[in-house]
Amino acid sequence: MNEPHPLVVAQQKFVDALPLRSLRVEPCPLDQALGRVLAQPVVAPFDTPPYHRVIVEGFLVHSQDTQGASENEPITLSIVGEVMPGDRECPSFGRGEALRVATGSIAPDGPYAVVRMFEANQHGERFSISRPFPPRFFIEERGCDLARGVVAAPAGTLLDPATIGTIAALGIDRVDVTEKPRVTIYASGDEVVPYTDLPTPGQIRDSNSVMLAAAVTAAGGVPTIAGIMRDDFEAFVSSLNGAIARSDMVVISGGTAVGGRDFISDLVRSVGTLVVDGVPMRSGRPLIMGYAGIKPIVCVAGHPPEALRGFRLFGVAAIDRLLGRENALPVDA
Repeated sequence: MNEPHPLVVAQQKFVDALPLRSLRVEPCPLDQALGRVLAQPVVAPFDTPPYHRVIVEGFLVHSQDTQGASENEPITLSIVGEVMPGDRECPSFGRGEALRVATGSIAPDGPYAVVRMFEANQHGERFSISRPFPPRFFIEERGCDLARGVVAAPAGTLLDPATIGTIAALGIDRVDVTEKPRVTIYASGDEVVPYTDLPTPGQIRDSNSVMLAAAVTAAGGVPTIAGIMRDDFEAFVSSLNGAIARSDMVVISGGTAVGGRDFISDLVRSVGTLVVDGVPMRSGRPLIMGYAGIKPIVCVAGHPPEALRGFRLFGVAAIDRLLGRENALPVDA
């Protein structure tokens, strides 16, 4: 049996250390809910559709009247009325008779069927058919989309346009969503300067902070760029404690080791619990994960491509946990 990859082990260890759906719940108007995550399931308050409905244009008939119809022996029926979309009820009609119907018309219970318009050979107020039609043919049953009491969207659902449409069809205009996690982002290192500065030899622009802020936003969080922390351990601990107090998650790029010290590992230990201290894989050493209380701390490499890769592998999973989304772990790319 193959052993799981060290990356998968590290991801699972980190995710298992984080509580599911630890953020606050807030009501949200449905028309502003795109991209939000449901904190509570949405349950259908009634059947959808709330009545049996015709799904093609044609004629509503008694199914029994069509039995035995064939090309050689067609059966003729009389049109005695109609039921159109918006009508509150379907008129009764006798055997040998039919009603003209359109898509969306209400339909009765019982062994009725709909003859499509192109299958009826119409002559004035009569038409003939050349084949039988089974009961409920082209009739959708009440509740076939959603039955009353069924969960239309479970907690943890990311609200996309289709799901919002489903909820709107239930007449619901507000939903309970998980508050977006507030994520503080640091860049670390004496050599790092703001990306708008002109670096001198030996310096490097901080492109990670804005890149990771964009990645946080895409994952459903609200980023705050805390700036660049120099290689001053005590100052970083003080700043990090403040960030933990006012946010739900912290992301740090760079600064793995300074002067022979496991700088970031020790930093995480100083403010919380270290869970992952590097991963035995390509560029795995800078992947350091922990938490303070119930708040994730995600530390990634300083090299921008690896920083983004690390966030996709661990940061996205952490935000999913905060939001209450039990997604599969991101796959390494």
